[in-house]
Amino acid sequence: MRIAIVTETSTAARNKVIVDALSAVCRNDEIYNVGMKGVEGEPELLIYETGFLTALLLNLHCVDFVIGGCGTGQGYFNCALQFPGVTCGLIREAVDAWIYPRINSGNCVSLMLNQGYGWAAEKNLEFIFEKLFNAEFGGGYPPQRKEPQKKIREKLALVSACTHVDFSRIISVIDEEIFRNVVNFPGVLDFIKMHTRIKDGPYIALMERI
Repeated sequence: MRIAIVTETSTAARNKVIVDALSAVCRNDEIYNVGMKGVEGEPELLIYETGFLTALLLNLHCVDFVIGGCGTGQGYFNCALQFPGVTCGLIREAVDAWIYPRINSGNCVSLMLNQGYGWAAEKNLEFIFEKLFNAEFGGGYPPQRKEPQKKIREKLALVSACTHVDFSRIISVIDEEIFRNVVNFPGVLDFIKMHTRIKDGPYIALMERI
């Protein structure tokens, strides 16, 4: 699996902890640290900008899964869900991470990285990633609910297609400051150019706007 970490400004100091915890669990996966790194002098990515970055990475097929978050987890969760092609789960503890892939089978999670963040928090992150990435996505919980839950996800995808503007259009009209701050963030554009697997409408719209 190709997994991206996108960190915003209020939790940039947690970036290394997330990278270390994920790397300890997902040794056979490709891990990309695309957002803020928590290093001195780097530009900021605000929470709504990491939401747009998440949508870019998923809709341009650069990665399969995105890990983000914020102080409470709620803000990034809501920002990510403003965009088509993003199915985000709010993960606060390991049992959330155990259930989410089985029932919701999404492509993004939001972590709570300031509220309640205390002693052994790095181990909690590691436990979350162990449960999240050692599950059968769409496996169902309880197992006999696998097929009904699959049908629910399919219906939700149809609803999302009806209620969201095409992502190519979003790229064309999204606020200029958001667009520039994300695309010009160090390494982002090079990453997209290198890792986009399907260079269709959204990729073309991005290149045209640049």
